[in-house]
Amino acid sequence: MNVRHRTTTPVLAGLVLLAVLVLPGAASAAPALVPLGSFSVPTYVTAPPGDYHRVFVVERPGRIRVIKNGTTLSKPFLDMRHDVVAGSEGGLISIAFPPDYGTSGKFYAYYTDNVGIRVAELRRSKNPDRATRARRRILLTLPHSPARSHYAGQLEFGPDGYLYISIGDGGPQEDPNGRAQNLGTWFGKILRINPHPSGTAAYQIPSGNPFVNTPGAKPEIWAYGLRNPWRFSFDTETGALWAGDVGQDSYEEIDVVTRGADYGWNVMEGFHCYNASGCATAGLTLPVAEYDHSEGCSVTGGFVHRGAAPDLRGVYFFGDYCTGRIWGLRLLAGRVVALTQVLKASFQIGSFAQDRAGEVYVLQYGSPGGIYKITR
Repeated sequence: MNVRHRTTTPVLAGLVLLAVLVLPGAASAAPALVPLGSFSVPTYVTAPPGDYHRVFVVERPGRIRVIKNGTTLSKPFLDMRHDVVAGSEGGLISIAFPPDYGTSGKFYAYYTDNVGIRVAELRRSKNPDRATRARRRILLTLPHSPARSHYAGQLEFGPDGYLYISIGDGGPQEDPNGRAQNLGTWFGKILRINPHPSGTAAYQIPSGNPFVNTPGAKPEIWAYGLRNPWRFSFDTETGALWAGDVGQDSYEEIDVVTRGADYGWNVMEGFHCYNASGCATAGLTLPVAEYDHSEGCSVTGGFVHRGAAPDLRGVYFFGDYCTGRIWGLRLLAGRVVALTQVLKASFQIGSFAQDRAGEVYVLQYGSPGGIYKITR
């Protein structure tokens, strides 16, 4: 596992290998994975603001299930299987509850269908354990790229109340069309919008978005130069935006995403020039950590733990889809001060998740696929 400080200067020679344990105290028990239930290809888990009794499980084929007080309800919160087309990377990928969900009943879903990527607004029913698609409203539509891959697919409301959306470069491999570096397309970006409609527009553009006044640029873009940021998250205490960006041939990376930053793809892969003959790195923001393909093949971004275990608080957990390795990482004043492998799951890691109490979960990809809580 290679770690470097985030910088905009060219890559320095020599990478630092940290063997510092994330968890303090030799007597501390190692974290464990406690199973909570089995589902059909779970892709994401989340909970509404202030709801400490329920978590909502997103299944790739198009259903949203509810775990209420530890019990999985028999009827789904919502069944969207008639709307969703689930391919190898597509399907129902994530949902997000806005800060006003308790009063508005609105929530948002990211999924794919025969047209392409959709972000839709949906509503809760009178029964808080059920939702309806009767008043579905499409916010964003992005037609499929020819490769139909690298969708990414995270939705998350930031501490500013705006909706953030991750979209991968669309494929094929190597991003030959340079979409991730092209500010004129949503591919290879993290977007930020206000999902409330305005006049004939389905949503609003926050005035503080970095490219609002850039000719030819999509005003929704918050950050760019990403290959396939399948999962990102906000630290509920600091507001920092963490992302795991899936690599190409050799390196997987963890980024701390900031306004207007360029994360380098396809100029860079991790800390390295993607073209072996060299590259210009001026103006690029490099990862906070990377690992090569001797340790895994596809990063799954995670969450900063803010749950009950005091020695886990502040640890960013992330993992590798192929090997099941789970690492813990700490930042202090923007610098990586500790990083170690803390667990090894016996399954493919499809996603991480977090409930409103700050506890972190790991999702087993597959059908059936399990949900596990990281705990003592």
